[in-house]
Amino acid sequence: MNIEVTFFALYRERVGKKKHTVILPEMASVANLVAEIRGEFPFIAPPSVNIVVAVNAEYAETTDILYEGDDVCLIPPVSGG
Repeated sequence: MNIEVTFFALYRERVGKKKHTVILPEMASVANLVAEIRGEFPFIAPPSVNIVVAVNAEYAETTDILYEGDDVCLIPPVSGG
């Protein structure tokens, strides 16, 4: 299945584009998606950084199953004071 991923802020800068389509098997999880993204874009974030994923405008768990047509966004850590 094709999953279109939107990158926000720092991730968009590191990847060099706003959106990217990832091809995953049916019943793939958020963890599978993150692994694929890390494989394609190893510089997106250090391995120690947890990449936050939102699916259909809600924060997702790594075990959540993805479906074609889901609205998937990767959100980098936010810092500030």
